[in-house]
Amino acid sequence: MTDALEFYRSPGKYLLSRGAAASSLGSRFAGVLAGSVAPLRPVSGRKQRTPDAGWVRLRPLLSGICGSDLSLLTGRASAYLSPVVSLPFVPGHEIVAETLDDSPGLPAGSRVVVDPVLACATRNVPACPACANGRPSQCDHLTTGSIAAGLQTGFCTDTGGGWSRTLTAHPGQLHAVPDAMDVRTAVLVEPLACAVHSVRRAAVADGASVLVIGAGTVGLLVLLALREFTNAGSIHVVAKYQHQRERAKALGATEVLPANRATRALRSATGGFLLRPDFGSEYLLGGVDVAFECSGGAKGLDAALRSVRAGGTVVLSGMPPRSVDLTPVWFRELRLIGSYASDGRRSDFVEAVELAARAPLSGFVDAVYPLSRWQDALGHALAAGRLGTVKVAFDPTRD
Repeated sequence: MTDALEFYRSPGKYLLSRGAAASSLGSRFAGVLAGSVAPLRPVSGRKQRTPDAGWVRLRPLLSGICGSDLSLLTGRASAYLSPVVSLPFVPGHEIVAETLDDSPGLPAGSRVVVDPVLACATRNVPACPACANGRPSQCDHLTTGSIAAGLQTGFCTDTGGGWSRTLTAHPGQLHAVPDAMDVRTAVLVEPLACAVHSVRRAAVADGASVLVIGAGTVGLLVLLALREFTNAGSIHVVAKYQHQRERAKALGATEVLPANRATRALRSATGGFLLRPDFGSEYLLGGVDVAFECSGGAKGLDAALRSVRAGGTVVLSGMPPRSVDLTPVWFRELRLIGSYASDGRRSDFVEAVELAARAPLSGFVDAVYPLSRWQDALGHALAAGRLGTVKVAFDPTRD
């Protein structure tokens, strides 16, 4: 029986997975790539350390497969992050679980979602300046304290992660799930909290024109948060697949654009001027006020930078690619903003729980696998858009 999926140190497999993902095999045989090349293995009898007294054991009910997980498994994640993880670790940071121990306000058997950020309060160290100001997503103490290095649950060997039958969490990471909320909605709370955080980071002005590039989980939830928490004007969404276009329209997109015609459509919508350089993609003088890059791809970020007006804002909501031409940031004096997680100890997570309870999220999670079928699950997640899926998740309770 598979108790957990474990990511382990293997430079050779990392390089192989990176090369395979860059080839045509990466998309056509995603399951083979994930199962045979990536440094991930099923394990049984994994001993789970309880970091400190008061920590809570959890039994995951569902755990999502995030784009950042796929970037890691296909060798596309930046080596910049390597010092803030500890190996081997169990992935999975989008988690809805049942508590196995009592904690303040949450008796054993409670359903919870997990704020995965492992900041100062979790590590039992004095608050760094960011944590003291209510911004744990910017914590400076990710490698110190009572647990091993790890930016989040799902990247720390001591805590475990959601791709397992059990993990541990600090009580401050836990948020109760409303009784009426089903687990397929609850597993979307963590990415929704990240979307709420992205929108807040952008400080979208009333009436501002907005571009959302990518209509997978991240892009659709950013669109939902924009309509819920801002008074943005027109919101243009770049979507690749028909099911994504339909969901974007249902969530309030003003216009849904195909990637190959997005720049020209935005020229008409914003009154900008279209320029064609000798080499590379065309771009706008003029353009939208704010762009959210939600695809995690170099083409998406390049398009965002080329579609924003001078002095505008580009928000990195998806994990960024390794390299892109940053000339527009310099020449057009753009604001480039990162949005990595959520500030769950303020209100991002609380508001995400409340929003998920009333938002039209039915059908977002339509592919659920047991841990034993992890190769099929990762293959599905790598081809989710093409297969008509938004979110793929593991159900560790199933054999």
